Amino acid sequence: LVSGLSSIPGIKCREPKGAFYAFPNISSFGISSDKIAEYLLENAGVALLPGTSFGQFGEGYLRICFANSIENLERALKRISIALDDI
Repeated sequence: LVSGLSSIPGIKCREPKGAFYAFPNISSFGISSDKIAEYLLENAGVALLPGTSFGQFGEGYLRICFANSIENLERALKRISIALDDI
């Protein structure tokens, strides 16, 4: 998931340390994490949490859970990539 997220233009993501959540940086889009999370839900059908749900320093990040099947994660990554291409 992390390498898939990092391969999407505009996203940077580090390996999580022992959790099943990724916290990709989306600040390069210049749009709030709340707006991007809402946009991805509406346009890609992928539910992510804005980083601001975890405090003020979460702005510019999203949280995605990867406790799912590889097939579903690959599908989500493809949808995210396509939706972000339209921004």
